[in-house]
Amino acid sequence: MNYELIHSKGKPIYAWVKGVPVEHAAQEQLRNIAALPIVHDHVAVMPDVHLGKGATVGSVIPTVGAIIPAAVGVDIGCGMAAVRTSLRAEQLPDSLRDLRLAIEAAVPHGGPGVKGSWAEQGRRRPVEISTMFTDHYPSGRSLADGLKLILDKHGKLGSEEKTGLNQLGTLGGGNHFVEMCLDTDGNVWIMLHSGSRGVGNKIGTYFIERAKEQIARAEIQLVDRNLAWLAEGTEAFADYVFALTWAQDYAAANRKAMLASVVAAMRMLLPAFELTEEAVNCHHNYVAREQHFGADVWVTRKGAVSAREGQLGIIPGSMGTRSYIVRGKGNPDAFHSCSHGAGRKMSRTAAKQAFTLEDHIAATAGVECRKDAGVIDETPHAYKDIDDVMAAQADLVEVVATLKQVLCVKG
Repeated sequence: MNYELIHSKGKPIYAWVKGVPVEHAAQEQLRNIAALPIVHDHVAVMPDVHLGKGATVGSVIPTVGAIIPAAVGVDIGCGMAAVRTSLRAEQLPDSLRDLRLAIEAAVPHGGPGVKGSWAEQGRRRPVEISTMFTDHYPSGRSLADGLKLILDKHGKLGSEEKTGLNQLGTLGGGNHFVEMCLDTDGNVWIMLHSGSRGVGNKIGTYFIERAKEQIARAEIQLVDRNLAWLAEGTEAFADYVFALTWAQDYAAANRKAMLASVVAAMRMLLPAFELTEEAVNCHHNYVAREQHFGADVWVTRKGAVSAREGQLGIIPGSMGTRSYIVRGKGNPDAFHSCSHGAGRKMSRTAAKQAFTLEDHIAATAGVECRKDAGVIDETPHAYKDIDDVMAAQADLVEVVATLKQVLCVKG
């Protein structure tokens, strides 16, 4: 048994946290989740676990007949994309500053709202991004058509059609990033992290409130109101699943659009190159309908990645540490999951108080990135040790490629 058991009066909590600290508040939050009557079999905890709003980041929550919107969170479909290029380390210029500035110009970043969108400063949105918004997806609908259906029924979400298009292909802020990395063989990779932007936030916030209203009407008492769920079979549940699925599609398209913009910026400044077939685009804040332990369940991965046997995933470190392309081992006890990163070991506020700009500059030595007070909350020392995190989940994934960033763009 490679996981540890966290004491719970509810369903068992299996935690892959050997050698990794887990704060008391996060453990209490996990116990609150495990006590919910809708949880199936057990809760799985990844080694990057830390306190979240309502549900713990780095947790996998299987539920029967219900979904907890706050467990998914407001950055629906947030995740990673990565691709190996044919470029080699020796083909990169000695200074990557011009390339970083070119990527920052090609990909709007920051936010929320208009800031960081294509509308900011009258940025010109690439034609292919507009096409991506109106093209039809496997569901048979375009992103534009799906958003219209959502907004026509849920007027309180506001008029977000322009925001939906104007934020497609944009990075956002916080821990979202675009990176250029080198693997141990000297190959150049592109890696990025973002989600469903402002429109996903609107959807998540709206349905979190609908869940609280549904639970209140049912007179169900919860330790934390953010653990309110929507019950399958209700209209609100069906509406949420539709909007949730749309936001997850939007997030995946957002990463695809950004990747295209980054590649275009690189082609202007670097030798000719191609993209390899080793591309990954995976969510780590999302819901999927899956079969586990004899039941058809809704699996919410909040800060966790699907790691079915043979499935490729991405586990980033921080601005100054290694990141990993991994292949899942399909561990059933973890609901075929792994961590989504190193995981924070301190809050953003605590990081700003604990570290100086000099600390950040030293921690990001050798990486072309912002080195100003605005990113101290994202400094490497604010995160858990990625080596410890990887060791704790050795039975969940195997490493395919080890990456070290040489350039990082933050929102």
